[in-house]
Amino acid sequence: PKTNDLILKSMREQAQIAIELAHVVIFLVDAKDGLTDADGAVADMLRRAKKPVVLAVNKLDNMRDISPIYEFYQLGIGDPMPISAELGLGIGDMLDAVVSHFPKGLEEEEEDDRLKVAVIGKPNTGKSSLINRLIGQNRVIVSDIAGTTRDAIDTPVTHNGKDYILIDTAGIRRQSKVTEDIERFSVMRAVAAVERADIVILMIDAVTGITEQDAKIAGIAHDNGKACIIAVNKWDAIEKDDHSLTEFNKDIDTVLSYLTYAPKIYISVKTGQRVDKLFDLIDQVERAASLRVPTGALNDMLYEATSLQQPPSDKGRQLRIYYMTEVSVKPPTFVIFVNSQKLMHFSYQRYLENWLRKTFDFTGTPIKFIIRERQQLEDRF
Repeated sequence: PKTNDLILKSMREQAQIAIELAHVVIFLVDAKDGLTDADGAVADMLRRAKKPVVLAVNKLDNMRDISPIYEFYQLGIGDPMPISAELGLGIGDMLDAVVSHFPKGLEEEEEDDRLKVAVIGKPNTGKSSLINRLIGQNRVIVSDIAGTTRDAIDTPVTHNGKDYILIDTAGIRRQSKVTEDIERFSVMRAVAAVERADIVILMIDAVTGITEQDAKIAGIAHDNGKACIIAVNKWDAIEKDDHSLTEFNKDIDTVLSYLTYAPKIYISVKTGQRVDKLFDLIDQVERAASLRVPTGALNDMLYEATSLQQPPSDKGRQLRIYYMTEVSVKPPTFVIFVNSQKLMHFSYQRYLENWLRKTFDFTGTPIKFIIRERQQLEDRF
């Protein structure tokens, strides 16, 4: 029984997270099992969430007899729709019902060429308050309770004639009783926001310091290849001496060792300290993420770098680097042609990345390398 209770608790938590993140919910019930207490519990959860629901009654393999659906009207969440997932019956009608609930403008979102900036971070780091500062009005409802932002909000703002979309990663709809729930929500919402963003601002709380949860959320931006800015908030709320900034920088670089390319800015959303400098930093990072370097300039740099430190060798065979070229941006991606992929050690890739960053302005953006053997090039062409 205890095991079953744990499984049910886990299922409820996962369902709650899915409901919170969804535009529309498909509630799938089983015609053969009939209406169950568990169905009633989920229906109660859906009513509280106030999200559009499509109630699908599965395992109706005979559409000439849909009488098993009628008892599901008792759930009070709309008309049940008969389907058979196994036979593919009723699926089209179900999907039409789902699409009818999509928010207007959802399909056009990809065509929006405004720069999208996601503000991410663990709960109560000041994400929504920062956006309020940047737009100059109290549009996002916030409080001191972790996870009180009401909904994910896209806020358009124009600064010095340039248009931006600020994406606030919403908090939980109501205060969670379990800290792990709060953290799980913040991570899942960060994923959704980061995937849509061009640039990510990672908020860190100066009072609590850099934490494992910060690292988990920062990793989402890095893994998605997004340009990133680290904003340390509440800098006014801690006691400082001549070494405070240096020590905090070291702490960040230790915990977020994969994110050392991200510029750091120490701000106070409460007082507005240095918040006005964020737009300039956003623009700088956006230029870096979009930078295209001519192949000639790249190979001049490559010649200098390989002259100062010879490529590695193994068992008498030395790595030869023929040339490199940039193939895409956001993030800047470079193909390096070599005689052997196996000889291109990670440490030498890091060496070349450092040269790229020293020679060109790639502030705030990750850099991606694709290593290709010359034979692969000859085979391709």
